[in-house]
Amino acid sequence: MIKEIHDDNFENETNTGVTVVDFRADWCPPCKMMDPILKSLSTSEEFGERVTFTSINVDHDQEVASRFNVQGIPTFLIKKDGQVINRLVGARPKPLFAAELKKALGA
Repeated sequence: MIKEIHDDNFENETNTGVTVVDFRADWCPPCKMMDPILKSLSTSEEFGERVTFTSINVDHDQEVASRFNVQGIPTFLIKKDGQVINRLVGARPKPLFAAELKKALGA
């Protein structure tokens, strides 16, 4: 499951464990291309219970996007216990995204 978050709850939702933050917009074709990949990863046996998947709409919540200098979408932050450990910009194939998550989990 992918949880929609906002500027006001960003810290609380991304400070524990491994979290993927998807900075996106409804009008963005590459963002839409990533939807089935993120949904698949978020419900997989490998990552579903171990990684929190979140999304933040940059058209509605610009404070966090500005703080992390998001200039292109989709941009993905991978956070571990509140610290950004990786940043991916643009659509990515599922195997590459899964490999980055494995690294974040220490697998």
